[in-house]
Amino acid sequence: MSQSNKQYPDYDHGNKDRLLLQLLLFVDQRSSSNEQVQQIQSYLQNLHSEHLFNLEVVEIEKQPHLVEFLKLVATPALVKMAPAPRQVLAGSDLIKQLEKRWPQWKATSISNNNGVSNDDLDSADTPPEYYYAHDIRLSDEIFKLKREKEELAAQLSFKDKILAMLAHDLRTPLTAVSMAVETIELSEKNAELEDAKRQILKQRLFRQAKNQFKIIDSMISELLQNSQNSNVRLSLKPEALDLNTICREISSQFDARLKQKSMDFVQDIPQDIPQIYADEKLICQLIGNLLDNAIKYTPQGGKISLSVLHRTNQKVQISICDNGPGIPPEKQDRIFENSFRLQRDLSEKGYGLGLATCCQIVSAHYGQIWVDSSPESGSCFRFTLLVYR
Repeated sequence: MSQSNKQYPDYDHGNKDRLLLQLLLFVDQRSSSNEQVQQIQSYLQNLHSEHLFNLEVVEIEKQPHLVEFLKLVATPALVKMAPAPRQVLAGSDLIKQLEKRWPQWKATSISNNNGVSNDDLDSADTPPEYYYAHDIRLSDEIFKLKREKEELAAQLSFKDKILAMLAHDLRTPLTAVSMAVETIELSEKNAELEDAKRQILKQRLFRQAKNQFKIIDSMISELLQNSQNSNVRLSLKPEALDLNTICREISSQFDARLKQKSMDFVQDIPQDIPQIYADEKLICQLIGNLLDNAIKYTPQGGKISLSVLHRTNQKVQISICDNGPGIPPEKQDRIFENSFRLQRDLSEKGYGLGLATCCQIVSAHYGQIWVDSSPESGSCFRFTLLVYR
């Protein structure tokens, strides 16, 4: 664990049996969290006078593996680590939850200690919280190693699939370019072909070659970008962001494509939506990927919408919907996996990495992403982000 702030550190060997209650308080750097954390700590200070316990404050940015290990979905969060069972309190009403839980936690702590004699506790000079902290560190390290092993195995499998797909997919545009160049060469040798016709043929073949080179470049760029994202944990630089501005700027980049397909694009972004706490570059990539997919799969003259909803004090929800072919129910849980593609997409260029990247970005921001869809009725991709206050 990190060098977290240990609260209420006074240790009385005569009261070791009263220190069996172990709490972790997870916090982030949002201004609203700072205020709420101070209120929680003040409340805990009052509780400390009636029953001793050990509290450690953990910054989620410094302990992402521990956050994932405990499956935390919101901050600040208060976790009772001991005595068992582990319990998690989170949300804007955390103090109210604690008021209800505290009598039970206190009683359980006292009850658990009744089976331990003071002689046993006094038999060592090491305070009980040492063993608790050691156990948490060990659990965290084991979890990290398991995750690293899983990630390495996934990366090896991912690279094998990509190399096979790359070898197959690059052959098509390279063959087209080769044929175009050979045709140009033959036209130059054909003296019977009129200059005007020869120039028209060359221009058409040059355009074909340039288009194929663009396809190759796009394929390589996608592979490089997603290969990097698959190998390293995303490095976030979160800050306060205005979703209204970001959504409008990103959607404007797709104006030409929307017009080309005669699509109806609707935005529903309330002016009073609070700022989010996120990495601007990654959020732009996330929204851009989802809009790109929506345009790609929506038919000519179709409809796409982008909406934002303030769900709770801590979260906003962004939805990007279309009226395309939809996603079969049995496939909806897998579309966010690396290199997974629907049968209809196998003839399209690409590697099925876009949604996997979206999932990775949302997870790095402690949000959730999912899809609501049914065949022939379109799809709505939704994700949540933390509010900044």
